[in-house]
Amino acid sequence: MAQLKVNETQDGATTETNASAYVPSLQITKGQPAPIAANGGLSYMSFDRNGDAGTESATEAALTQIADGVGQSSTDMIDNAPPGPIETEWGVGFRTYNECVDYIRKNNIEAPEGGLALPLAYTVREQSSYSIVSSNALWQDPARKADAKALRKDELDNKRRSLFFPHVMRDARRLEEYYPGLSPNSAESMDRLGLSLAHCESKCEDFYDSAEVERVFYPEIEKLLLEFFPGATDALVYNHDVFDKDYQGDRTEDQDNKNPGVNANYANLVHNDLNDNSGRVRCRELLTKNLRNFGREQNYTEAEADAKMSQRFMSINLAKPMETVQQFPFVLCAWPSFAQQPYITNYRVYDDRVGETTRFTNRPEHEWYWIPQQKPTEVSMLKCYDSITDGSVSRYSFHTACVDPTVSEDASCRKNVVVRSYVFF
Repeated sequence: MAQLKVNETQDGATTETNASAYVPSLQITKGQPAPIAANGGLSYMSFDRNGDAGTESATEAALTQIADGVGQSSTDMIDNAPPGPIETEWGVGFRTYNECVDYIRKNNIEAPEGGLALPLAYTVREQSSYSIVSSNALWQDPARKADAKALRKDELDNKRRSLFFPHVMRDARRLEEYYPGLSPNSAESMDRLGLSLAHCESKCEDFYDSAEVERVFYPEIEKLLLEFFPGATDALVYNHDVFDKDYQGDRTEDQDNKNPGVNANYANLVHNDLNDNSGRVRCRELLTKNLRNFGREQNYTEAEADAKMSQRFMSINLAKPMETVQQFPFVLCAWPSFAQQPYITNYRVYDDRVGETTRFTNRPEHEWYWIPQQKPTEVSMLKCYDSITDGSVSRYSFHTACVDPTVSEDASCRKNVVVRSYVFF
């Protein structure tokens, strides 16, 4: 952790920095290549100007990247390729899901029992990217209409810079068939692979009622986590999302009242929610500022937070269906199959913080798992961050949603709740 007053930028200029700005050192896994990121991977918090947490610098970087035409080569590669498969340095990709399905069938790509070969969407842009979130004041500022137009177009272009690649899903319930002696329902599975399964019979009756979810479900999951991980001393569930494409009620998000709304879309690009910087920054924001915390109120001093974070801590996402999953299942990738691959940072720019998520380019050796027909009592767990960096445990998993071509066209879409947590040791 660094507390800075002045920081030197890449071009040698200096910026005034809030004295209490929390700037984590980049802590990549031993033996892992450096991430593909701006500023050599340094957090935008180091470019804090008068308490803006680096948001203005990140916005400027996004606009500069657009003006420089960065990313256009990826778009041109896709647009100018002839019809059919597109040869990339990461394997054969496809513009559309159906083209990839046809390729899988024609090439008789087989999956083990309980598994399925499916198209998964990956970015084909090995450059950091920026997303100005919908709540950012820039979108409502009449003086920044030109910036908003450029940023909106770039966001749409980013979605075009991906291709579908064929992959085999393995049934996570059969994990011991691939890793003898390793139960999917164990902390060891999380340590080795970055994913695991748990059992939960919740007493929450209405997952669309955010207040009930926070009152009933959050404590249930905190109890589950403390029982699941030996040695854990504290577990904090801090927010959640509800996914239901067919929901007919009010979907409105209201962060001020701790209501995440209801998502109509499923994230179908391979990604992880945190990285080496944001795993630490998000934790400290929660402990010292209660920033966007829907769970138990936290009131740690900076020194107390540093002491708590000096021990091992992890960020775990848990996904629980409300009914048996038919379409848009959740799929997870095992850490050993990508541990030597650099991640690509995507910066999410708010008014008061710059979040960092990650994207990945395809590798044929990526080892994917799903839970076919996942039941309401089955909770899939994935690691988004681990503070241990010596390579002895998984640091994170990445994940996505996929379309299952084997279910009927009228199959119901996934209805589930995803909670985000930190576990401390």
